[in-house]
Amino acid sequence: MTRGGQGLARVAVIVRAGAAPLWWLGVGAAGVGVLAPGLTGRRIGVLAGAALFVLATAVVACGCRKRYATLAASASRAGKHDVLQDRAVTVRNWRRRHRWWLLLAFLAALGTAFALPAAGGMLLAGCGAGLWLKATWLGRRERADEALVWVRVDWLRAGAGRPAGKPVKGYRSTGIAAGDAAPGGARRKSPALV
Repeated sequence: MTRGGQGLARVAVIVRAGAAPLWWLGVGAAGVGVLAPGLTGRRIGVLAGAALFVLATAVVACGCRKRYATLAASASRAGKHDVLQDRAVTVRNWRRRHRWWLLLAFLAALGTAFALPAAGGMLLAGCGAGLWLKATWLGRRERADEALVWVRVDWLRAGAGRPAGKPVKGYRSTGIAAGDAAPGGARRKSPALV
């Protein structure tokens, strides 16, 4: 970065970075958890888990939407000296920063199987599904506005990787074709040869 440029990471990529680990750890914990009979029995545990899955998905998918929308609406244009972080780097950084939290969440989900079989794992999977839905919602906004939204990397360190946390004062925007991630944070498909 030269002449006052900032390192920028895609907001949708950060949101989406936690979706796959939470989903797969949750599915794994639920699969192992259903093997234990638990205090309440498998049927009650799975039913409670299903309710927790739906609740977690809704809460995570809808949480902080107003803040995301406000920050995106007031995004300033990224400067020519700003450095856009690659999708793979953003995902790797988020997962590295949160690896111990992910491990603790997985162990907690396994531990709850002794009381409610599969419920903890389904809750974890619901959080992953909610993050994926939130990233999809951000992608729809980006397509509608024809602008990708980015956040300064140094603000992410202060807020433990939360792209709408208190340290984040605003977003930057670029054209829809900038960076190597599609709207919503998914891998950009390589253009078809004509």
